[in-house]
Amino acid sequence: MIDFEIDNNGLIRNVVFTGGCNGNLQGISRLVEGMKVEEAINKLEGIRCGYKSTSCPDQLARALKETL
Repeated sequence: MIDFEIDNNGLIRNVVFTGGCNGNLQGISRLVEGMKVEEAINKLEGIRCGYKSTSCPDQLARALKETL
């Protein structure tokens, strides 16, 4: 589960992941804080986790795309 907000300027705020690798997800959350939605999607979309077809960063990109 991913919770986040997008402010009136199109910037990502307050990203919180539930589940997953806590340390990595805290890092992702801090890195995208204040980033434009489109920039985050471009950077995170398509990242895979090992043999899986997606990853936590990719799932964040997908969730951001759904909000647009």
